[in-house]
Amino acid sequence: MGKCSLFKIIKEDLSVPWKNDPAITSRLELLTNYPGVWALINYRIANRLYKRGWKIPARIIMGLTQVVTNVDIHPACTIGKRVFIDHAFGVVIGETAVIEDDVLIYQGVTLGGVSLEKGTKRHPTIRRGAVIGGGAKVLGNIEIGEFARVGANSVVIKSVPPECTAVGIPARVINKGKDKSKLSHNKIPDINKQLFIYLTKRIENLEDALLHHHEKELPKRDQELEKIYKDFIDSID
Repeated sequence: MGKCSLFKIIKEDLSVPWKNDPAITSRLELLTNYPGVWALINYRIANRLYKRGWKIPARIIMGLTQVVTNVDIHPACTIGKRVFIDHAFGVVIGETAVIEDDVLIYQGVTLGGVSLEKGTKRHPTIRRGAVIGGGAKVLGNIEIGEFARVGANSVVIKSVPPECTAVGIPARVINKGKDKSKLSHNKIPDINKQLFIYLTKRIENLEDALLHHHEKELPKRDQELEKIYKDFIDSID
């Protein structure tokens, strides 16, 4: 790509907040309140230098960027067009990470590696249109599929299929189907809570049967647990 292409990409970076953040009202805010945008712009420049062999200057640029924006992006990673890092603080993007076009990343996200082996792909690939919720950790050479969504504070260690939502520690796929909204955290079921309720009630039934000799009532009580168990299974289907 030539210089014009670089400037065109940077121009797109500057336009993305207007499309993704209803809070922005002026260009002054763009200059002072969007560290993710400026981290990306500095990355664009550093990435060009890195690819041309100017690795130390590229690392210095991104080191200074980290101090100013609290965003740590390795200049060797690959980031597509119209990527938006919302709020941005605490975001870490590793050396071999690949982020495709139109990806939305919230604050505190880590796209990290789990291997120390040099010369291999150690970081995740985030496909087009995916959304990574605040505080999520996506670790290793895995893939987040197109238009997939990762819930806030999830830890993802396995690939997520396209158009799916993954939540939890470790993350589980809880539903499928493309969602027009970016990421409706208020609609994500608490699968850990549902499983905890089921297990707790199951233990209560077993203890009551053993202590009070209510073995005959156990099948009936187990039937009452079926709905809770079904809700749990449906939530991760």
